[in-house]
Amino acid sequence: MSSPEHKQKIWQMIKGIGTGMLSTRHGDDLLSRPMTLVQDEYDGTLWFFTDLDSDKVFEAEGDNDVNVSFSDPANDVYVSLTGIGKPIKDKALIDKYWNGFVGVWFPEGKDSPNVGMLEIKVNKGEHWDSSSSKMVKSYKMAKAKLKGEMPDMGEHEAFGSSK
Repeated sequence: MSSPEHKQKIWQMIKGIGTGMLSTRHGDDLLSRPMTLVQDEYDGTLWFFTDLDSDKVFEAEGDNDVNVSFSDPANDVYVSLTGIGKPIKDKALIDKYWNGFVGVWFPEGKDSPNVGMLEIKVNKGEHWDSSSSKMVKSYKMAKAKLKGEMPDMGEHEAFGSSK
């Protein structure tokens, strides 16, 4: 799907953001909710803690195509990742990624019967990085307007393919 170097590039974009909006399908509706990454590296799979009795788990089981979008408007970095979502109960992963922040959501602790992980195997996505200064962006926009062209506002790349 993407090279180790590209995966590292995606990780560099999303790790500082940390929280993405997970979108799932519920009937005819798309629903989104914030989810916080728990991993400390990216190899093409995203990991989130989840309550195994939650709607998002039901939605991922019913239609496991999901999307996670990350946004850092202050630095003009945006990433949209699509993949296959799968809820799992794996004690080793729960132990590996457990932290105090997660404990707030699961007051019974990591041995609670509802604690699980949402695994998202990314198969495609896009990213935008127009982190050049506002002055540079303004110049590019003015220059493009004068020439009747679209401005080059930074890097945009789509990658991967459908299942």
